[in-house]
Amino acid sequence: WTTATPPQGSDSTGIWSYQIGNHLTKYGDVIYYGSANSANSRATSEHNWEQAGQLEYLEYQPISPKLDYLFKIPRKIVSKLNFNNKLPYFGSAWFHFGYGWQIAQDAARRQCDIIHIHNFSQFVPIIRDRNPETKIILHLHCEWVNRLEPKAIASRLAQVDLVIGCSDYITNKIKARFPQYASICQTINNGVNANYFVPYPQYCPQQSKTAPQILFVGRISPEKGVHDLIDAFIKITERYPQAVLTIAGPHLVIVRELLCDLQPEPEVQALKDFYSIDYLEHIKSKIPAHLISQVIFTGSLRQPELLPYYQQADVVINPSLSEAFGMSLVEAMATETPVIATKIGGMPEIVDDHVTGLLVEPGNPQELADAAIKLISHPDRAREMGTAGRKKVGQRYSWSKIAASLVNTYAAIGVELEFNDTQKAVARSLS
Repeated sequence: WTTATPPQGSDSTGIWSYQIGNHLTKYGDVIYYGSANSANSRATSEHNWEQAGQLEYLEYQPISPKLDYLFKIPRKIVSKLNFNNKLPYFGSAWFHFGYGWQIAQDAARRQCDIIHIHNFSQFVPIIRDRNPETKIILHLHCEWVNRLEPKAIASRLAQVDLVIGCSDYITNKIKARFPQYASICQTINNGVNANYFVPYPQYCPQQSKTAPQILFVGRISPEKGVHDLIDAFIKITERYPQAVLTIAGPHLVIVRELLCDLQPEPEVQALKDFYSIDYLEHIKSKIPAHLISQVIFTGSLRQPELLPYYQQADVVINPSLSEAFGMSLVEAMATETPVIATKIGGMPEIVDDHVTGLLVEPGNPQELADAAIKLISHPDRAREMGTAGRKKVGQRYSWSKIAASLVNTYAAIGVELEFNDTQKAVARSLS
């Protein structure tokens, strides 16, 4: 799912692993496993976090996909073998079995104390088989465990020591569906590098309200609600004709099997029609000719490249129709930019309505537009929300606090991590 390289800015799982992995190196060796690709080699990459005091001591370990070619079985056959066709291929034990097996073997060779798995519960049995005494954590940034066939998932949860949800929304759904494992479920949020994502040095209302800057950060995919944002932006320009909308993120549509086939909510099911068209072209076709120059598509950006966009924005909008957390919200809040989000998934946990931003109903462009106009029209109130947002980030979403919470959670399952000052000094000298 993620290459074994530092995150490029569009993958919250990779960002989490990179940031928390760096914090955990003070306690011991940290190996970051990910998929190998032709442009990747086993190396530690240099990039711009150093200016914010962030240094790398992770070992990046790419896993070759070649072994998985031996396990290519027709999906229809696999589906019939898995609980009467209730478990889709991506959730089956055959999905990237070779990848999981290689990690299981390497982790056993290294005698790892903790193995932290993101999202893919099917890796648990093979990793447990090769690492019977290791503590295994299953960390969920999506709803797969809540939606896939419960018999298969329960057998996997029985083999883990801890289940982490990236939001209370995810964690509570797991507890409700699998009450027998509620005691091992814990919420640990995603976060933000608040030393890097900082406010613009001198506050001033953008463009004196004549050309307000609106920002979206995320994948261009139907569940992200970018089509609703375009409709809202058209309504905003009726009040502010010179407004600019920047869409920062790659055109990367999540496959229907991982979304519409799993989530029965009406707002998600309504997205099915987008899978028969080119979503990006559809988005662009909705923009009136006179506004084309005012809608900017940046493409994929690395994390350090996002900072000026946040700092220059009057408001950051996340119009998602399915969202486990909402990392763009905490990044924006760290820069004291007010946010607007839909009342979906984990986002209401991040945005305190009318305190750090505004919450609106999903799939409602008029509400999105009204909320944006309210913030643009009242810059002093928007500034108060921005200040409150950064304060909340410091209290809850800094990576140091999240790492400390994780260390305490590890301790609760019997793994006491002790600070290794000598190892840290050696790592610094080697760097």
